[in-house]
Amino acid sequence: MFRRQGWDLTALLNAAHPQAPLAERNLWLVRLIEWLRHAPLKDDRAPAATAAAPDSTAAPATLPAPLPVRRLKYLLRMLERHPDHAKAFAAVIASVWADVDAISLFAEVGFAPRMALWGEFLGRLRRRLLPQTADTRDLAELFELLFPHEDDEAWINAVDDELLERLSLLFAGAPEGDWREEMRAAITVLVSSVRAAGLSGALRARMDPKRLASRPFRNLATAWERVEHALVEHDRAALPAALQYLRGLLDECRAAVRSVPEHLEEHGVSVDLMFGVEQMQARLRRVEDLLAVLLADHPRRELLRLVASLVSVVHDRRSIRTLFARHYSLLARKVAERSAETGEHYITRNRDEYGDMLRRAGGGGLVIAGTTFMKFAIMALGLSAFWGGFWAGVNYAGSFVLILLMHWTVATKQPAMTAPALAEKLRHIDRSDGLEAFVDEVAHLFRSQTAGIIGNLALAAPMVLVVQLAAWLSLGKPLVGAKEAEHVLHGLTVLGPSLFFAAFTGVLLFASSLIAGWVENWFVFHRLDSAIAWNPRIVARLGANRARRWSRWWRDNISGLTANISLGLMLGLVPALLGFFGLPIEVRHVTLSTGQLAAAAGALGLDVLKHWPFWLCVIGILGTGVLNVGVSFYLAFKVALRSRGIKLADQKRVRAAIWTRLRRQPMSFLVPPKS
Repeated sequence: MFRRQGWDLTALLNAAHPQAPLAERNLWLVRLIEWLRHAPLKDDRAPAATAAAPDSTAAPATLPAPLPVRRLKYLLRMLERHPDHAKAFAAVIASVWADVDAISLFAEVGFAPRMALWGEFLGRLRRRLLPQTADTRDLAELFELLFPHEDDEAWINAVDDELLERLSLLFAGAPEGDWREEMRAAITVLVSSVRAAGLSGALRARMDPKRLASRPFRNLATAWERVEHALVEHDRAALPAALQYLRGLLDECRAAVRSVPEHLEEHGVSVDLMFGVEQMQARLRRVEDLLAVLLADHPRRELLRLVASLVSVVHDRRSIRTLFARHYSLLARKVAERSAETGEHYITRNRDEYGDMLRRAGGGGLVIAGTTFMKFAIMALGLSAFWGGFWAGVNYAGSFVLILLMHWTVATKQPAMTAPALAEKLRHIDRSDGLEAFVDEVAHLFRSQTAGIIGNLALAAPMVLVVQLAAWLSLGKPLVGAKEAEHVLHGLTVLGPSLFFAAFTGVLLFASSLIAGWVENWFVFHRLDSAIAWNPRIVARLGANRARRWSRWWRDNISGLTANISLGLMLGLVPALLGFFGLPIEVRHVTLSTGQLAAAAGALGLDVLKHWPFWLCVIGILGTGVLNVGVSFYLAFKVALRSRGIKLADQKRVRAAIWTRLRRQPMSFLVPPKS
């Protein structure tokens, strides 16, 4: 059609043929926009000898117009001076408009054909990977080819009123009634989609019943029909009342849709559901945008704004990252909130709670001591990497679940649960007492975490030594021998990769809390607690009272069970799976590592205390504890902040308040208050 490398305007104008096949005319439009966007002014050649030089004048003290706008002015000057080119130019645009389906542009751009997040993800992936064609009658598809760059929105908005007036030359052949008819049809499509989605059971069950009392979704189509009739018949007397009723219904629909997140605590959240909510909100905004164009006396500016907004929507819909960042934010919030509720149980605020935490952590330490010996037993079997990891994971998971059922605790499970609870306090730091309350919570959390670690290690290590000593006395040799002990000293030393492994374990600790929140949300979303309590077959087998008790038990413990089972299996299986891919990554859990080091000391005797390898392992365990706790807390805290939309503009004020408390009351971070 023309030489792209030279950006030849003459060839572009000569190639304007209204009778050409639609695919060629579409491609011609694409080349035209490319010329506006990319071609340097100095390379232009006028279509006739009398062509004027490019417009290079600019008002003093003002920023130059974007390049496409300057090129558009240049193009319009060419067409104004050469009527034959202008006539062919306008005829091509009019013929394209006549042959394409414009309803899709106004009613479908930016919207998914199905209310499913993963279906939209696959559609976006296809659009990113597969080339598009200009051989189409769908104006929505052509629009994506015309404006493939994000900065197109900026230069479209930069078109001034004078240039907008002159642009009417390019659309001289397109009857005004045609685009108005297409817009009215598009509103009909949008209203039908909103009505159908609003009446669907999944969304209707999660809307505030008060918002549905006036039946806004049911009446929406009838209200639009009245407005459309008044617009077509030019009935100025009936239009204001019909329009007021329609906009009132649109407001009620928006209010009903906004009420959906408020009811998700009871019903659970689904990313597909929230995707549908956002799609409804976007369609309601599009209806308002189209109405603004249809009702404007001079709609050129409104049309330009609409085109610019459509360009923005096209690029938002291309982005896979934006899709998941937007639609998983609410799920992250619900997961964080559920973790925050659980995390409250891990925070001690007085001496009684502190003592209770020490006792529960001590119980967890006793179980971990048994876990340590089971780990050595599994290693002694010499299983393959996968099965060794699997049974190690079962060992960990079983121990963690036993600790949960005994109402004891493992210190490293606390950070991922307590971080969301701490983030919740940040919402109130702007109040007079909010910052002080947040610092109090930081002190409570640090003290609780310290108590958990002390309680775990205070009983895990001595219990392992007692078992080793008992084995010496009864069997003449320890359960864990010298060979295994040497391996432990080599693996836990701070001079090796132990600290990196500890940080990686912190990631797994955080991941287990996310899995727990997701499973609990799934449990609530599918109403499994209600099914256990009221399913006829379950009630007939268990009895009504027992079924309700089981329902409450599962609702209260599903998160804890999932967190502990998932953590245990990940600690065992993830290293084995990574090893399959040649990544020699292991896990370092502070309590388990302490038990292993105690077993090594029990095998090697007191002389081990005289050698540096033992103390290097002690230092490594201290670093392991810090990294286990720090990494999991940091990740959980960041998710909690983002899920709540909290931005710490006053981070310095928060840090200063914490340092002030450290200087004035350092023991408050270690010792609970008397009352």
